[in-house]
Order: sequence, then structure tokens, then C-alpha cells
Amino acid sequence: MTVTDARRLVDKLWSYCNVLRDDGVGTIEYTEQLTYLLFLKMAHERDERANPFASRDSAPKQRIVPKELSWQTLLDAEGQDLEDTYSRILRELARERGVLGTVFRKAQNRIQDPAKLRRLVVDLIDQEAWSGTGTDIKGDAYEELLSRGAEDVKSGAGQYFTPRPLIEAVVDCVDPTVADTVSDPAAGTGGFLLAAHEHVAHSAAARDYTPPQRTHLRDDLVHGVELVDGTARLAAMNLLLHGIGDPAGASPIDVRDSLIAPPSRRATVVLSNPPFGRKSSLTMVGADGREVREDREIERQDFVATTSNKQLNFVQHIMSLLEIDGRAAVVLPDNVLFEGGAGEVLRRRLLRDFDLHTMLRLPTGIFYAQGVKANVLFFDKRQARSDGRPWTERLWVYDLRTNQHFTLKQNPLRRHHLDEFVASYKPGRPRGERAESERFRSFAHDELLARDKANLDITWLRDASLEDLDSLPAPEVIAREIVEDLTAALAEFEAVASALEAAAAEGAEGAAVVD
Repeated sequence: MTVTDARRLVDKLWSYCNVLRDDGVGTIEYTEQLTYLLFLKMAHERDERANPFASRDSAPKQRIVPKELSWQTLLDAEGQDLEDTYSRILRELARERGVLGTVFRKAQNRIQDPAKLRRLVVDLIDQEAWSGTGTDIKGDAYEELLSRGAEDVKSGAGQYFTPRPLIEAVVDCVDPTVADTVSDPAAGTGGFLLAAHEHVAHSAAARDYTPPQRTHLRDDLVHGVELVDGTARLAAMNLLLHGIGDPAGASPIDVRDSLIAPPSRRATVVLSNPPFGRKSSLTMVGADGREVREDREIERQDFVATTSNKQLNFVQHIMSLLEIDGRAAVVLPDNVLFEGGAGEVLRRRLLRDFDLHTMLRLPTGIFYAQGVKANVLFFDKRQARSDGRPWTERLWVYDLRTNQHFTLKQNPLRRHHLDEFVASYKPGRPRGERAESERFRSFAHDELLARDKANLDITWLRDASLEDLDSLPAPEVIAREIVEDLTAALAEFEAVASALEAAAAEGAEGAAVVD
């Protein structure tokens, strides 16, 4: 499916979102309704053709969706019966296991006008062939829909959406293969998992994959965990529309909190953009025996430090999730690089027990969430050395932030903006072949430890706009950067205030016990 075809289909479907908005159906709700309906339509199309994965001797294929809950039942219904039928289908499919249960988990009909529902079913969705032969599914259009939904900041969808150009560049650097298992413990809408799958499926070696490798590629290569039901639904559908997973089998997306317990299975590659925000809704108890009190208590003996900072906890979880010699790339905010306490403990552990070899400093203005100053940390897990020598020898830092000005609309981040970084990273090549440049520098392990609190918030370029008024960016860019700086500062102040309140509460409890 070409980009033009995908956008044509998205424009067609998205135009109807404005009609439904008058009935109180928001952007994220509309995207969810499309999730349900597109699944039913796709299942119907697959039932109408032979199973491309079946052998001559295999038993007749089973229906993905029971006949009485199928797309055809929607086409046959009219008026109030259509609304009742649609609600019944959602209710009964939610009780199914596997992908069906994930896609329809807690699903509800938000389109209360039968006439508008019929137009969406009959005139818009049914007129398109969403499935081709094999796994040639029009997932590009669905990916475009998710992107369109993320642009609606008020809906909150953007918090789950990582810019696709950034995802593609990160995946190109990590370079997963068909021998890997790829995991994302904060999967969002599945962007990292989808890009990893596409990278492996379209590699030069793909034409020589064996049947077991092709099965692994389809069913077991990628796996994700997502806490939010609606987002997990979008992720499962996104992967399925791209031919990933068996619709009648287990879902590649688990709906749960990744941080509650140690991972039940490990991965050779972890790609993730954990949710922004410092405060955890849980009490975390680490191996150091300390706890940070929140709503519930969780014991994670595999954690090296106790903190309520979600990003730090996700980093610790990923450290446990990785197989020995596994590799990870994680999008993290600036505070992870410099804050003391648990942050310092974690950075020192990464530098000693892991090969923290590369950091990409991201520009502002590329995320839908405001006030985000983020980085991508690339690190590999190693077997502990008996002599105690650290695994990190040099950290290579690429500064894509200084003198770079992006906005979501007028000047969005494109893949070509990351070409120089990927070329400097030299995927698949020994890091000894890397060369320093204006934006790419390396720092020895001893240099990093000598910095106060092992601070990795490293800069060396000067901002030209501070020296030359003629080089100032456009006023709207300046205004946006000011808003982002203020938002980030407020978030830090809020975190400090919360920490002080927690400390005061613990002190009051201690005084009460003494009394």
C-alpha cells in the first residue's frame, strides 16, 4: 500500500470523526471504534479466502470470529437493531481469549446514532479491501490514523506516541535480526515493535528465512506490555493489521503493569519509550530495603535502588528484562541523567555492569507531550566480570539538540534529520571504527565517574542563537521552546514538592509512633 493510498483512506475515515464529535465521540474514542470495526472487517475478509499458512494436509481453518458475531451480521442489521447487534458483538468478543480478548477488552459502543453507525460500517469501511493475500494488510493506513489521533493533544493520545522517524532511526541502529526476541515494556500503540518487525522482515536475509524462522517472525519476534486498556487495544490492532501474530492465538500485547513483578521471560532486544512523568502510583521496595510509599507496596529484589521515579524504575526493569549480551535503546528525559539519589546509583550501575555505549540527545519540539527534553540511551547487558572491571569503556554522545529547532506542524522531525547520527553510530560495526565530529564525541569511563554524581547531562556545543541575533529561530519556535522549558521546570518543582510532602508525612508518622 502506498503512502498516497494510506492517506486517502485515512482522510476518508478521519473526515467522519468530525461528524461524530458533535455526538460527543472524541478522537481517541473514534480511533477505538475504528479498531473494533476494522478488526471485524479484516476477519471477514480472511474468512473469505484460503488460509495462506495452512498446508495441504491441515484441517479446515477455524473462523477468527464466530459467525453470529461477524462483520456480516452488522451489514445485515439496520436501525436500532444495528446498534444492539454492535453492542452485543463487543460484549461477547470481550470474553474471548487471545487477540480477540485484548482487542475487545472492556469495549463499549460509543456511536449511539444507528444512522451514523451504518454509514461508518457500510459506506466507509465496507467499501475498502483491508486485507490482501497472506499478511499484506493495509496497516499503513492504521498507522496514519494513530498518528492523526496523537495530534489531538486534548485527547491524551499523544502521550503514547513516539515520532516514527525517531523509532526508525533507533531500530536501524540496534539492528534486530530474526534470531532476536524484541520486547517493549511500555508498548504504547506498538510503534517500536512494528518498526522492529518491519526491519527484520525486509532485511537482505529475509528471502532465505527457513519456515521456522518465518513462523518466529510472525508469532514470536515481538512482544509488548501496556498498562492502559485502550492503548493496548490500539497496539494489538496495529500489529495485527501489519500481519504480526495469529488472530486466533495469543496476543503479542499483555495488558498489565510491567513494574509490578520481575519479567517472566527475557528478551535479546528491548526498545522502549516509558511514559513521561516522575511519580509512580505504587510503593516500590528495592534490594536496598528502602521503600517509597504510594498506594500499594511492591517488592522488586531485582531493583538496585528504590524510587518513585517511573523512568528510573523502567530502566531497572529493562536491566532485568534483558538477556545476557542483549541490547537496549530507551527514550528517557533529562532528569534521569543528572538527578542524585537513586538516579546516581542507577547510572553508576549502568556504567559498571552494562556497556552504556551511546547516547542521542534529542531536540525539543518532537513529542506531543509538552516540556519534554529527552535522550535515547543505548546499552548492552554483559556477564559480570570476575575482576570487577567496568563494562563501559567509552560513552559516545551525539548532540542533536543544540542549534536544532523543530515543531510538530511547521518543521517536524523527519528521518533524514537522523541520517548523520545513524551513520556515526555505524550499526553492526565495531565501535572502534567510530570517529568524533562536531556533534559526536566520546567520553572515557573515568571521565564520567569523575563528574559530580556521575552526571551524564553532557553538552559542549554553543547555541548560536545566543551569540548571533540574526540566527534566532522563528518567533513561534521561540515561544514553543519557552513553553516547553517552563513546563519542564514546573514538573521538576512538582516532583520536589511531592518528595518534601512525602518526607514530612513519614516524619509525622514517626513522631506519632514515638508519642
